[in-house]
Amino acid sequence: MKVAFAGLGVMGFPMAGHLAKAGHEVSVFNRSPEKAARWAETFGGRAGATAAEAAAGVEVFVLCVGKDDDVRQVVSQALPVMAPGGIVVDHTTTSAVVAREMADLAAQSGRAFVDAPVSGGQAGAEAGQLTIMCGGQPEAFARVEPVIAAYAKASRLMGASGSGQLAKMVNQICIAGVVQGLAEAMHFAKRAGLDTQAVYEAVSKGAAQSWQMDNRWKTMAENRFDFGFAVDWMRKDLGLVLDEAGRNGAALDMTRMVDGFYAEVQALGGQRWDTSSLVARLEKPE
Repeated sequence: MKVAFAGLGVMGFPMAGHLAKAGHEVSVFNRSPEKAARWAETFGGRAGATAAEAAAGVEVFVLCVGKDDDVRQVVSQALPVMAPGGIVVDHTTTSAVVAREMADLAAQSGRAFVDAPVSGGQAGAEAGQLTIMCGGQPEAFARVEPVIAAYAKASRLMGASGSGQLAKMVNQICIAGVVQGLAEAMHFAKRAGLDTQAVYEAVSKGAAQSWQMDNRWKTMAENRFDFGFAVDWMRKDLGLVLDEAGRNGAALDMTRMVDGFYAEVQALGGQRWDTSSLVARLEKPE
């Protein structure tokens, strides 16, 4: 298909590359043009000077940008120039409110919008093994599912517009709780004088096992956080979660507490540290 991709960060760059490798005709846009030029040189696609230039005549417009207002800006530029009946696929983690807003805007021009936040991080994007939670019309999802399969190990339609974003919020709630539990477990193990690697080998074979434990326990023990999903982005996501909870009445005591702990990590200078850096606030000198 003729596809455009906007937002070539650590996630978008490899995701757009998988689309090109899958045989799609891909044009790209990024706010810093040198990154778009580097992508085009790497994968052989075309770099647009604007979102509208990249989106001109495409059947599918994919974006993975930063925040709600970034989505509004890029989508409003792309929609008028897309092919009739085109579909926008948004991999940005946003509010459900903006997803519904963009779906309405797309429908006004005879096009469709699928909110499709992802889980799996940079490693998942590079390996083409992301999990994608989608919201939108079933017909639109059916048309784009083979496209996003280029970088997804699993994708599922969760319901109407906004449902993908709500499912991603569930994902972030789970991660917040698991990582805080790991941070306290690591802190306790060290204070108890235990060999942290031996502890991992014992407890990771039982009910405490998780992706976070398998992939972050060792680096947490070594106080290494210069990689992965940044604390700044996690706080953005948890802010979306807490805003939505304010609307639907969900009681999220743990999530609100962990969000406060991440604020403490930011105050330590850990804005760009991986989310596993929750342990750093427990290990800081008294």
